[in-house]
Amino acid sequence: MKVAIVGASGAVGQEFLHVLEERNFPVDELVLFGSERSAGKSYLFRGKSHVVKELKHNDDFKGVNIAFTSAGAGISKEFAKTITKYGAIMIDNSSAFRMDADVPLVVPEVNAEDAKICPCNIIANPNCTTIQMVVALKPLEELSHIKRIHVSTYQAASGAGAAAMDELTKQYCQIVNGEEPTVEKFVYQLAYNLIPQVDVFTDNGYTKEEMKMYNETRKIMHSDVEVSALCVRVPSLRAHSEAIWVETERSISVEEARDAFSKAEGVVVQDDPANKIYPMPLFIAGKDPVYVGRIRKDISNPNGLSFWCVGDQIKKGAALNAVQIAEYLIRSSS
Repeated sequence: MKVAIVGASGAVGQEFLHVLEERNFPVDELVLFGSERSAGKSYLFRGKSHVVKELKHNDDFKGVNIAFTSAGAGISKEFAKTITKYGAIMIDNSSAFRMDADVPLVVPEVNAEDAKICPCNIIANPNCTTIQMVVALKPLEELSHIKRIHVSTYQAASGAGAAAMDELTKQYCQIVNGEEPTVEKFVYQLAYNLIPQVDVFTDNGYTKEEMKMYNETRKIMHSDVEVSALCVRVPSLRAHSEAIWVETERSISVEEARDAFSKAEGVVVQDDPANKIYPMPLFIAGKDPVYVGRIRKDISNPNGLSFWCVGDQIKKGAALNAVQIAEYLIRSSS
């Protein structure tokens, strides 16, 4: 198994290295690619140093079986044919191909079988906020069809990459020292603040991030569900949180929902409000599952449920989900 990582120096690229090693993924040969600026850097994988090559339009992907790409939509679009022309399966972490009809959009706990049909040799990894939400929604959908979702996200700095995490840390230090905080990665200072904008606004008043949650959820779940999202950037480093309200065709009790969550693949229930037990990003950064708590009836809707969920954006929201797709392909082909 020859594996490539495109965007190896970024936050998700680095997470790919950790996840592949952590899960003992069957890598016989690993090739790392990056920009001209990243070329020449070296990273350890299983005790061996690997040097980043500059991504170019050449034959470097000959013999590659799986290529994990996380270098932005522009790079994915430009290099897709170069990466796949010799048969490599490109598992892409950008937004470039998510809504293409010929490209499956996959969360293995929800729609793994979609990965088998990829005529372009490209499989798209969904947006991080969508991934953790649909993992939590799947067990409820199996109880009763979900008609409507309202979701508010609380997205950590990690969603904007390693430089954004560094900027948040730097801002806190600067403010404590009485200095003017550096603001480059976000539209406003994030430290001691919340920013009710993730990505750019569209004509309907929703941001692109919010519309991703609408469109991607429907594609992944093969559903006519209506989704209304409000995405907020918050001053935590890692792991996104979401407050979710769902309306189902029939009323689902809290007990039914909790039991379904507890049996679901990739979900961990932390739901004991009396003892102040509920998911928080502080304790979930670096972990694999999606954590669910604050499960309760929606008092404004007889067929409504509300819950809180937290997941690590860089791990399950990006690298881990992509590796799980690759693992599924390997299992299903053997």
